[in-house]
This record gives sequence, structure tokens and C-alpha cells, in this order.
Amino acid sequence: MGTRHRKSRKRRGSRTCGWGQIGQHRKTGAKGGHGKTGMHKHKWTWVLKYDRDYFGKHGFYRPNKREIPSINVMQLATLLDAMERRKEIKTAEGMPVVNLAEMGVGKLVGRGKIDRPVLVVVEKWTEKAEKTIKEAGGNLVTPKEFAGVAR
Repeated sequence: MGTRHRKSRKRRGSRTCGWGQIGQHRKTGAKGGHGKTGMHKHKWTWVLKYDRDYFGKHGFYRPNKREIPSINVMQLATLLDAMERRKEIKTAEGMPVVNLAEMGVGKLVGRGKIDRPVLVVVEKWTEKAEKTIKEAGGNLVTPKEFAGVAR
């Protein structure tokens, strides 16, 4: 269709372009209010179509959630190799020391294997992790016990 034949071109000569008398279709009243106004009233169909999760509670809050940062034995072996490559290894009792407590790790879990003795300083550990470390000839100590060994 040619522009000159469009209805909007025909209405350009009038002052209101088909919207009645003074000020109609001009201000925020034509929009149904500012912002989120009318979402639970006259804009409800818009909410259903475009923003279904706007109202209501979502998820839940756990006030007593205490997540302990942890790594497993396999990650410990990788960490030990990386520390050796960077020459950051310290030794105590004839074994390399990995101080997980200083790194912000709170617990050692037992997944994976380690093939050499290592002294691990960590706050908590699982039985499986302890068994794996001891089988390799290593040892697990808490930070308080390690402070006594280091002196």
C-alpha cells in the first residue's frame, strides 16, 4: 500500500487524529498508570502472558545453612603437584605439608587416591579420607595440632 493511501495520512489534518477531544490518549492515564501499576488489576492479562513469576514467593530461605568448603583426595593430589611445580611446598616430619585450613578449606572428603605420603592440615575429614591418606603413608592433623608440631 502506498503511504499516501494509509489511514494515518488521512488523519493528519485533524487536531486529535481520531482520539476525541482535548488531551485524550496523551498522558499516563492512557497507559494505565506509571510502572508496575495495575499488575493485579487491569494489566493482569499482560502479567499472565509476559511475566508469570512477578507475584508470589519463590524458593525458600534456610537460616541454619552452614556450608563447609571441602575438597576431595583427588583434588588434594592435583593441588600437591601444582604446589610442587611452583616450589611452594614446605616439609614437616619428612613429608610435604598441605595446609588446607590456610587456603579456606574446612573439610577433606575421601573420593580419589593419592600415591605418596603427605601431611594434611585441615579442620575436619571423613573416615574414608583418613584411611586413604594413612594408606599412602601420610597423616591428617588439625590446625591446633599442627601449631604444636611446627614449634
